[in-house]
Amino acid sequence: MDGDTKTRPGADAQPKQPARGLTEPARPRTARWFALVALLVALVLGGLYGFNRFRDHMIANVFASNKPPPAQIVAVVAKTEIVPRSAPGIGSLAAVRQVTITPEIGGRITGIFFDPGATVKAGDKLLQLNDAPERGDLANYEAQARWAAITLQRAQELARRQYASQESVDQHQTQLDQARAQIVKTEAIIAQKLIRAPFDGRLGVRQIDLGQIVMPGAQIVTLTDPSTLFVNFTLPSQLRAELALGQRVKIATDAFPDRDFTATVTTIEPQVRTETRTIAVQATMQNPDEILLPGMFVTASVELPAGPEQIVLPETAVDYTLYGDSVYVIRADGAYAEGKPVLKAFRVPVTTGARWGNKVAIVSGLKPGDQIVAAGQVKVQNGAAVIITGNAPPQPPARPTPH
Repeated sequence: MDGDTKTRPGADAQPKQPARGLTEPARPRTARWFALVALLVALVLGGLYGFNRFRDHMIANVFASNKPPPAQIVAVVAKTEIVPRSAPGIGSLAAVRQVTITPEIGGRITGIFFDPGATVKAGDKLLQLNDAPERGDLANYEAQARWAAITLQRAQELARRQYASQESVDQHQTQLDQARAQIVKTEAIIAQKLIRAPFDGRLGVRQIDLGQIVMPGAQIVTLTDPSTLFVNFTLPSQLRAELALGQRVKIATDAFPDRDFTATVTTIEPQVRTETRTIAVQATMQNPDEILLPGMFVTASVELPAGPEQIVLPETAVDYTLYGDSVYVIRADGAYAEGKPVLKAFRVPVTTGARWGNKVAIVSGLKPGDQIVAAGQVKVQNGAAVIITGNAPPQPPARPTPH
């Protein structure tokens, strides 16, 4: 038993010692491995960081030394001019002489002497109504007048011989006068049934047919003299002090966008329309080509007395945006190596005024003598260097082509 007890502890102790010897050296080895990996990661990250910093520095140096060349632009000098003033209004055209031909009396149409759209002269025959009954009456009254004249002559001869009284002479004179009056009346009715052109002009569409019975006032055809037209338009009543007879009016219409027409103020309504507080103005214009027609809508601009001088620029020099209008002012900023000044463009906000043609008035923001970029703004930024070319500012079209 003692032998058993001595060998068991020994047997138990022998397997424990080798286990301790195998586990203890593994822990330092693992720690060294993790430290080595962490060092390598730190070196890689540090290298990447340093490379990025070096790359950013070099890129900044390249951009700093690689400046874009100066933009080539067209410049103008701000000058003062007398700004024309006008009062625009919307109106329409009307013929000075225009009428719808209608009969004064009714009857059956027996003759049509015109073609639709033809040009006629004053007095030309247009339409004939049946006048046979009136011509019969005229013959009857003419016969009565002749008999009355004969009997009157006899009565006067007898009265001179004192074979008839003066009363008899007066009765025969009255009969003659009545017959002559009936002749005049019948001739007037016959004349009414022959319709003539009241003035020179151009006819419109025919609205009757041969053999048709028309009533008084029935529309036959329109007659228009398009050589002279009225321009009727309205203006605000606040402009009454600046309006006067004889002022020039510019006329524009969408029917002929490439042409300008002129008229002269001939009538100013002596009262203000209470519902709109506007003044009716009428101008007269010549239409020798007869291309404008009554009823056309037009834009009428009355030329008002000129205002004070203001700075005027080409309209291409102004940059219109939702945040305000601005221009680029050219100023010297430093000098090149050869001594020439460095010109730079700086954006300056301005307040614009009237616009006409291809010009615009500058109310504030500039002073006379400033050099302004008139073309090439798309290549310019605020503070960018520029080179002025000798080209003229571009000329935009006076009126855009309609689509």
